Amino acid sequence: MAGENPGFTIVLNHPAADIYARLIGERFPQIRSIVAPDSGRLRQHIGEADALLASRFPVEIFEQAKRLRWFQCTGASVDSIFPIRDRVAHITVTNARGIHGDIIADFVMAGMTMLHWDFRRFLCEQAERQWCPRYVAPLAEKTLGIVGLGSIGASIARRAKSAGMTVIGWKKNVSVSVEAVDRLFPSEALHDLLPLCDFVVLAVPATPDTVGLLGAAEIGLMRSHAFLINIARGNVIVEAELIKALQTSAIAGAMLDVFEREPLPQDSPLLGMTNVIATPHVAGSPTNYAERVFSIFADNIERFLKGLPLKNVADLRRGY
Repeated sequence: MAGENPGFTIVLNHPAADIYARLIGERFPQIRSIVAPDSGRLRQHIGEADALLASRFPVEIFEQAKRLRWFQCTGASVDSIFPIRDRVAHITVTNARGIHGDIIADFVMAGMTMLHWDFRRFLCEQAERQWCPRYVAPLAEKTLGIVGLGSIGASIARRAKSAGMTVIGWKKNVSVSVEAVDRLFPSEALHDLLPLCDFVVLAVPATPDTVGLLGAAEIGLMRSHAFLINIARGNVIVEAELIKALQTSAIAGAMLDVFEREPLPQDSPLLGMTNVIATPHVAGSPTNYAERVFSIFADNIERFLKGLPLKNVADLRRGY
């Protein structure tokens, strides 16, 4: 525990709970923090929490959280609280949006380059001591479609535009332009965007409306030479339909950081495909993640103690 004043208690349910406890102790020595990185200790201490910092909301023990008034999610998505969102009007929910954009943009640009140049083939040829030159079109001649233009999607757009790409995007409200996006498509026009893209990046928030957003019909509209990159949530794509499209070369390939089941099952066909790069949900994981989250959390602790409105408040009706 850090601090001796039980007037305000924060329970820390996260693998990096010790780091957060240290940072809280250094900045707010008057606050009591409880390190509860596992489910057992969380269940033991959740009743003491005025605030909870966690990667997901523990809906299974919600009834025990009698004092809870604030949930700080360490990620951008707050979908874990959706099952009880009609019962948590007394809890302020904040997220960590804004800290992931630069690192995810790095990931997407690296992924597009690897897919476009077929670096897997280069590496195989190197392993086999083969010398196989070939010509490749510049990325600047390609069109990127970004599905979801929040802070992450906007960061990807800026990075892609700096590479000279044509950038088009899909968002609910198209009345406000987005920097570095050449053309906006409203929510009902996803089918118009997909056939125009050489790369499609999924960057939508996890909400009930985005589950199954890309199914057989949508994937079927993509160009046969196009690549799909998913850094949103695994259930945004109907995974079985994506697998079929990749197996039949209906699209050229994919880079996937999220899946319907995580960890990705060992028998998943995606693991053995030469046109797929599968990564273990790491696109938004910079080395200083805890410090980035704490920059938001600390500001909000000060605001909470002073009775001021918090930043990064999630709208549970919209889902983000």
